[in-house]
Amino acid sequence: MSNDSKDNIFSRRELLFWPPSLFLAQKLLAAQSDSPTFSTEVKVVNVLATVRAKNGEFIRNLSKDDFSLSENGHPQTIRYFSRQTDLALTIGLAVDTSLSQEKVLSAERSASFRFLDQVLRDNVDQAFVMQFDFGIQVRQRLTFSRQKLQDALTMVDTPSHKELEMQRGGGTLLFDAIVMACQDVLKDQGNRKAVIVMTDGVDFGSEATADTAIDAAQRADTLIYSILFSDPGAYGFSFGGPDGKKPLIRMSKETGGGFFEVSKKQTIDQIFDIIQDELRSQYNLGYVSDEPVRVSEFRRIQLAAKQKGLVLQARDRYWAKR
Repeated sequence: MSNDSKDNIFSRRELLFWPPSLFLAQKLLAAQSDSPTFSTEVKVVNVLATVRAKNGEFIRNLSKDDFSLSENGHPQTIRYFSRQTDLALTIGLAVDTSLSQEKVLSAERSASFRFLDQVLRDNVDQAFVMQFDFGIQVRQRLTFSRQKLQDALTMVDTPSHKELEMQRGGGTLLFDAIVMACQDVLKDQGNRKAVIVMTDGVDFGSEATADTAIDAAQRADTLIYSILFSDPGAYGFSFGGPDGKKPLIRMSKETGGGFFEVSKKQTIDQIFDIIQDELRSQYNLGYVSDEPVRVSEFRRIQLAAKQKGLVLQARDRYWAKR
């Protein structure tokens, strides 16, 4: 392993829970509500939402009057609204490279690059690539370069037997990896942020928990998209391995992202197509809380579509920093 690679391996004991900050708005409110701009003097709580019909079709023609929004049960005024936000997109790809994923890694690598190649706009959107097993390694830091991302994805691989022997065993630091992605990379980004995690959902050895990972993502205003891609025989059981689905579903739901499972009916390429469509079909709603922040705390967000029969996907709380 090169010195550069060693420098990019993070110990889970280096994870720091940095103090979060509310999203600071960047432009002033424009004349038309569909093209909001914000003042740097105003602290705005931003909520990204996806709305679907019961059949799963995206609903893209709603206005701000079609939504209701409350904070801790108190109605709030939606001051900023956009149907298709032009904010830059920052994406993190977090790939499980533990030995249980060895047989599915090739498909994950190729699908990941096709996704990034399609979704990233030149010099606007950026991405980073990290892998996790018994350690966490950033293969490529934030970049606009598709070539660098492609090169990084080719390096994503399971640990060698020698590395496993040096480590004295395996591990899957799933929760630690999500915390690191949110705190070390995404917390200072002011645009739309998402971490796409490809894993079987089984965590071994993290110091963080699912709760900690959710907190870190919510403090960084980051969506978690979970892709459950597993090898049923990886754990040596005829009935499959440990069930990692529940924590993935929970992390995705509570951060406003989405959960997907690779199957014969839905390939990983199809899942990436859905995620791409979803990221381009979000509503961006912003409000200024009518309750002063006296103590830093999590506050509940209740966002709903007024029209019956619609399914809304959004985060349900944010970190209000004093």
